[in-house]
Amino acid sequence: MSVETKTLSKEISEIFWREGFTLATAESCTAGHVAAIITAIPGSSRFYKGGIVAYADEVKRNLLQVKAETLETHGAVSEETVVELVQGAMDTLGTDHAIATSGIAGPGGGTPEKPVGTIWVAAGDKKRILTAKLSEDNGRDLNIQAATIKTLQLLLELVQNNENEQ
Repeated sequence: MSVETKTLSKEISEIFWREGFTLATAESCTAGHVAAIITAIPGSSRFYKGGIVAYADEVKRNLLQVKAETLETHGAVSEETVVELVQGAMDTLGTDHAIATSGIAGPGGGTPEKPVGTIWVAAGDKKRILTAKLSEDNGRDLNIQAATIKTLQLLLELVQNNENEQ
């Protein structure tokens, strides 16, 4: 675990413990890497309920409630899909927050429209979902690491903003 991911995970954990929030993950291209970073912090079981690694579209549809129309119109690697993954993870796992990733980590699988390194990430709660697109290809491992960091940053931004609004 990098210093950056450890710091982000620790900050997130402290806020979730203090506020009593719960968290779920829905991961495609990161294949559970985000969940592993979150659960590396002792005590994460107090807020982290679980995650679903959803590589296949049928898992996205059947377990995480991503609409077939969304996948057909926008594809699995899209902002629309990660938004629905967040919503589906919160509903399926009964949490008030969720994070999601979907992308093309590489080295293969890219297209001219969505080249390798195209990754969408999201973090949300029942009121708001933040999204970000990554589009740089630095090789599979670094693409996954970048997506993990960006996802944690979005979640931290979301919960810090919620704290400031109270």
